[in-house]
Order: sequence, then structure tokens, then C-alpha cells
Amino acid sequence: MPARPTGPPLTATTLRSADIGEILAHIPHRYPFILIDRMEACEPGQWVRVTKNVTAQEWFFAGVPVDSRVMPQMLVVEALAQSSGALCFYSGYMDHIAKPIIFFAGIDKCKFGRAVRPGDQLVLECKLRRAMRDVVKVSGLATVDGEMSVDLQLTAVIRDMDASAEAVAVHNAATRNA
Repeated sequence: MPARPTGPPLTATTLRSADIGEILAHIPHRYPFILIDRMEACEPGQWVRVTKNVTAQEWFFAGVPVDSRVMPQMLVVEALAQSSGALCFYSGYMDHIAKPIIFFAGIDKCKFGRAVRPGDQLVLECKLRRAMRDVVKVSGLATVDGEMSVDLQLTAVIRDMDASAEAVAVHNAATRNA
């Protein structure tokens, strides 16, 4: 069995960990769509390592025979996107926005590997590639027992939740009056 990835080395600027309560205080996702459990470590502006403990009781396994349960790969992609949201928060990229919300905006160079099954611990590592004008590009790697499950590059956009809601309301009003 390959060795578990250790990720980037811990340094003096590394945040040691954050539990689910701390994570929920900073990202908008809630049950059943929160797909990360714990931030193991983070070096703001550089990288984050997050875990998801996959259980047989997950909502996406409902009605699936026990021997056929596999976490949908796009939910692993979403877990990486949520991990990148945690990286953005702890890196301070949302500090200048009153009510920030982060949108998963794009995906590149996505490769799928090992299936994720109940009992697996999914290790999600995101490394910042670029951040400019509220657009963030991240490289993400999801592994189980050192084996690649998903490897990708993703783009996220940070916006003000109040301004976004106002823009939708203006659009809807204009559409009704057209």
C-alpha cells in the first residue's frame, strides 16, 4: 500500500486545525451538502489540507445496495471546492467583503482515479495557484490511502452576498417588465 501523502510541511505560519463548527462559521454550506469534516492544517495564502470521513449513512448512498456504494465523483469535486473555500477564508481573501460568498466557477484538467467508498477517509489538499480581483485558482488533489481519487484545477469567484441578491432582484424585475 502506498504511503499516505503528507502534503506540504507544517511551518510556523501553519494553522494547526479547525473542527466542523469552526468551518461552518465561515462557509455557507450546511447538512446535507457540507462535504468536509475537519481542516487538518492550513498555511494561509498557500495550501489547505481537509478531511472527509465517508460513512455508510451518507445521504447520497440512500437506496444504493451496500456492495455498490461509491461516492459520486462530482461530490468529491465539490468537496475540493469547499476545501478551497476554507483556504480562501483563512487566507483573508474574503475580509474586504461585508457578506462574502464563494462560487465554484470552473474546472480544468480534471482526472478521476480511485473510487471512494464507505469507511474511507478522503484527504483533500488544495494549493493556491493564483488570486486576483476576487478570482482564485487552486490545484486540488483528493486521495484515499495515498491513492488519487480526483486531481484538478478549479476556479472560484468571491462575491458579496447582498450585492449578488440585489443584482438578481433587479434582473428578475427587469424580466417581468419586459
